Amino acid sequence: MPNIKASILLVEDEENLHETLKLNLEMEGYEVTSAYDGAVALKKISNEFFHLIIMDIMLPELDGIAVTEAVRVANNEVPILMLSAKNASSDRVMGLKKGADDYLTKPFNLEELLLRVEKLIDKNKRIQDKHTIADTYAFGNNTIDFKAQTAICYNGDNVELSKKEVMLLKLLIENKGEVVTREKILQVVWGYQVYPTTRTIDNFILSFRKYFEADSRHPQYFHSVRGVGYKYTEI
Repeated sequence: MPNIKASILLVEDEENLHETLKLNLEMEGYEVTSAYDGAVALKKISNEFFHLIIMDIMLPELDGIAVTEAVRVANNEVPILMLSAKNASSDRVMGLKKGADDYLTKPFNLEELLLRVEKLIDKNKRIQDKHTIADTYAFGNNTIDFKAQTAICYNGDNVELSKKEVMLLKLLIENKGEVVTREKILQVVWGYQVYPTTRTIDNFILSFRKYFEADSRHPQYFHSVRGVGYKYTEI
């Protein structure tokens, strides 16, 4: 039994399994909030605090991988326990790579799930109890502080970043050297409901070049890949 009434977001679209897990978690003393698709889950995560998320990969609207990536790009470090009927090691690796903390393949032992839940919540509590430094990233003569939503530019200027600028920067940098498609940016940064035009994303990239590139006409870091998406690189 947990010492405190920890809150868990349970994201599972299979109703029978959802109710079974919810009942058993509540019997262990946890406070459980339900979501049956990825889009609703993302809304709840944005508006509420949870000690843990238990989430299936295969979900309506937004799958568990996309939700996990959106959560991490938003700088939310809530522990995520991923559930999936998929047993391939590549799926397990993908889930963990995108930010899941643990992974269980269906069918699973209920006692094992409850033990993993307890360990993830305890581990997260220990991490939160420590005073960690701000989440910063430096490249060239630039430094980004994701938590403070500020940056020191190559020329020494200090700029304040919007939440979406921070999310897009984090997404591009976490995928360093890889093209991030417009679709992924729309899904992760803007969410499933409001889709900006390509011009809007282009304007963000132009802003990044203004902030961080010594020669914005010949960018070193932020690149547009015509017809596909955008890429962050370092020399």
